[in-house]
Amino acid sequence: VQLQASGGGLVQPGGSLRLTCATSGVTPDHYATGWFRQAPGKEREGVSCITNDDGMIFYADSLKGRFTISKDNAKKTVYLQMNHLKPDDTAVYYCAAEPGRLIASQMWDAKNFRYWGQGTQVTVSS
Repeated sequence: VQLQASGGGLVQPGGSLRLTCATSGVTPDHYATGWFRQAPGKEREGVSCITNDDGMIFYADSLKGRFTISKDNAKKTVYLQMNHLKPDDTAVYYCAAEPGRLIASQMWDAKNFRYWGQGTQVTVSS
């Protein structure tokens, strides 16, 4: 199983980026998939996730309305569209996948995800 995150970069406040997580050995519709981020000096936190049993989507409360997670099962790819970016969104963003069934409350704990991508840096600055 491999996950490859890409799409990060430097963007001005208010700008947008779309992150891509290309997977191999993973069937996105059978795996719980999620995006996490880690800012310098902070713990890794959940951004958004899709459950593997019913495909429900969840967002961190502070990100609702700005970020959108989606997946293309045929391409085995998971996306994170990020709009209206703020300096506080600066972090390394990681995609993750877990074949086991996760309930909603488990989706926010990084320890529950077995597979991880290498991370892509997002910097929001003027």
